[in-house]
Amino acid sequence: MLMKNPMALAALVALLIFEQYTLLSVVFEVPPHPQALNGVSALVPYLALAMVVAVTAILLGLTNTRLGRLFCVLAALLALLPYGPQKYFDYQFFLLWPSIIGAQVAIVTLLVQVVKGHMRDA
Repeated sequence: MLMKNPMALAALVALLIFEQYTLLSVVFEVPPHPQALNGVSALVPYLALAMVVAVTAILLGLTNTRLGRLFCVLAALLALLPYGPQKYFDYQFFLLWPSIIGAQVAIVTLLVQVVKGHMRDA
């Protein structure tokens, strides 16, 4: 069932990897990371929630079910806070751009797959 939409699976796995990278870099204080300035206590639970939602979307069938699509959209929206377009104006963007651009590509890919899944079922 997961391989019915390998693009959505790849996008969610990419988001999970980027979120784990962010979590580990904040916890172990690996520079440069702008969220480290805000404190670990605020970011760690948020990233945990984002990762749980992404894994739940995978387990619920990605874009093949309504509930899976809902969790895919939630995972994309949760990924926008640490990787959204507002990061282009961050003073450390030039140090973090690979993860920001990569995550944004994954977010757009995931949302396109959700729309395609919705149109297929409609």
